[in-house]
Amino acid sequence: MSFLGNDPFSQMPLQDFLIKKLLLSHNPDGRRLDSELLLLAVENVIFYATKTSQVPDLHLYPNAKSEIRKIEVFGSDEPLGSTINKISHQIFCESSGRDDQNQHGKTMSLFDLLGNYRWDDKAILVLAAFAIKYGEIWLRMQLCRRDNSMVVKTLPTDLNRLLMEPQFKAFSSLIKITLEVIKIVINYEGLPLSQVDLDDHGDDDGTKKTKYQICIAVYWIIRSVLAFSSGIITDLTPYVKTEYSDSRILTTWELSSLAYQLSGMYNHLRNQVEKYLQQTETKLYQKLLNIFKKTHVENQEVLRWLFAIRDDFPLLDCPTQAKFGVPQLRSKVVILLISKPDLHHHIEESLFLVQQTQDHPYNKTIQESYKIVWIPIPASNLWTDAELRSFQVLSHSLPWFSIRPPQSLSSAVVKFVKLNWNYKDDPIMVVLDPNGTVTNYNAIDMVYIWGARAYPFSSSREIDLWQEEKWTMQFLVDEIDTLLTTWVEQGRNLCIYGSKNKDWIREFNSKMKEMKETAGLELEMVYVGSRNPSNKNVKNILAMDENGKLRTTLSLTQMRFFWIRLESIRKSKLRIGNSIETDQILREVSAVLDISDSESLGWAVMGRGKSTMDILRIESMKIMECLNKFPSWGQNIVKVGFLGAIRNFLEPQTVVVDKPCEDFGVSVPYSGEVIEEMVVCEKCKHPMKKFVSYEPYDQRV
Repeated sequence: MSFLGNDPFSQMPLQDFLIKKLLLSHNPDGRRLDSELLLLAVENVIFYATKTSQVPDLHLYPNAKSEIRKIEVFGSDEPLGSTINKISHQIFCESSGRDDQNQHGKTMSLFDLLGNYRWDDKAILVLAAFAIKYGEIWLRMQLCRRDNSMVVKTLPTDLNRLLMEPQFKAFSSLIKITLEVIKIVINYEGLPLSQVDLDDHGDDDGTKKTKYQICIAVYWIIRSVLAFSSGIITDLTPYVKTEYSDSRILTTWELSSLAYQLSGMYNHLRNQVEKYLQQTETKLYQKLLNIFKKTHVENQEVLRWLFAIRDDFPLLDCPTQAKFGVPQLRSKVVILLISKPDLHHHIEESLFLVQQTQDHPYNKTIQESYKIVWIPIPASNLWTDAELRSFQVLSHSLPWFSIRPPQSLSSAVVKFVKLNWNYKDDPIMVVLDPNGTVTNYNAIDMVYIWGARAYPFSSSREIDLWQEEKWTMQFLVDEIDTLLTTWVEQGRNLCIYGSKNKDWIREFNSKMKEMKETAGLELEMVYVGSRNPSNKNVKNILAMDENGKLRTTLSLTQMRFFWIRLESIRKSKLRIGNSIETDQILREVSAVLDISDSESLGWAVMGRGKSTMDILRIESMKIMECLNKFPSWGQNIVKVGFLGAIRNFLEPQTVVVDKPCEDFGVSVPYSGEVIEEMVVCEKCKHPMKKFVSYEPYDQRV
């Protein structure tokens, strides 16, 4: 075991012969596992097993052990647990002898056993077999501390003293550097060398040499695992019952020598792999720039370069936790939901997205035509534990696809998303059509406004929807609440109102109740709070509504949905170039949003029915003035309707004439259903009669 020096690969005896033997045993057949996930589980086992400064939770190790065994192996019918058991048998149960030659023989037998796996998979599988047995031994020692009946020989009174032994410290150093070298091997195996040509690709002094060094590194990783496996087991068996013994204990110098050799390999490979990684990321970024400029016949090439360049199964179906490849998205509109991993901090927005897509009534018609893929991007280049925990929670609850593992997203892809798709910190939804062409750089407002009806979620579809849309009560309330939607469809009079001022709300409700009773008016009242429904004042207003005086049907979450949608309406209108001066919907929504920020003012929007544009917004003092003078205008309700009577009071220059005028200024496009709602003339304030008119064939009737 000697290849010391500046180049740890240059002085190895019989290196060429060893490489040839390793390559002969290496016959990957496409099977692979999630090496990074397995490495994380192994590190957890080792951490829990050596946490002896205090008595650890004995449930932690079994949980960590089960995490290892349930990791899926793609392309193999043999469960991971069965493979690990075979490795464990060769490591711990078969006689190894006491010299290097026999250790070499056992190492080569493990290479033969794992011949169908990639280099990184071989290394991490052997380490996983050690970690499970290592954890079992330490678990027995912890149990011995709790139950003296299990002790065969006297345990040391202080386990930390055992950990401070020079030999054990050498074991720990060897384990640590072994983990670091495995991470380098995983990074190398993840490089898309078959798809991205590196500067020295194919050069004997470049990539080819590095490949040979990788296989030598894996050989010494496995040799090291064998070394500290026999050493740890033998060192601990005097204290607990175990079937593992009869192994030679390596000296501190031998363990330190192995660690030194692996450290030299680590430094050399790290520099080389980092150089390749930088080249790969640079060329991948340029490839992404070029590929989105081209026209494609399907989306597979685009999606493969975004997600699957390092993994054939980069997608996780969150509801089932099944893994999929990009072929699952063939011939579909793909919506890329790009956000921070802590999407649950914006819980109302997330729930609203689910309601507007997965739970939207129209989704049943088109649900197989599009898929949403969640792409979490961390705040920095490295994922924090908190971000990983957030991803784990959300990836088990969202009804969409997500990428897996989240750390696998190339830094070149992250750079591309930020620079070319203008991703900052707020969530965006980038839409790719079935050909892989970007049709919308941010459809999130469309989804908030129209839900699944916005399919195929392109920018042109957004413009078409706005051309069809009118300022109606149906558009204002949409599908946020089923009862509210039913009231609109039934043509009931509705009053949507809000404020953070408790006194204003109390007075407004009192006067509205008095007016309804006096006029015998059917009017449904719906309180929507303010732009921040979690505001303490809004909660206090809801709390005072013990007798249902507010007649609100909305929960705090639904109130938040209402305001998210209004904000999206304004952003969408402004983005396509509309202005408050010329666009009624933008003008009305902006007024409601702006007054909602006030601590003292209130507002109300009154209207009825699905298609009629007879909808009225009134603010604060004007409302109170109108309600206080109800006796002076209430008699007009019979002539011109409730809204017409209020409008006539607010616009005294308009006189309600006895007979209707002959104005034909209102045109309502035919939508395939009978229009039953009353439309009031803007001039005379009388209900208007319905007529059918025809226009040229190329225009909508």
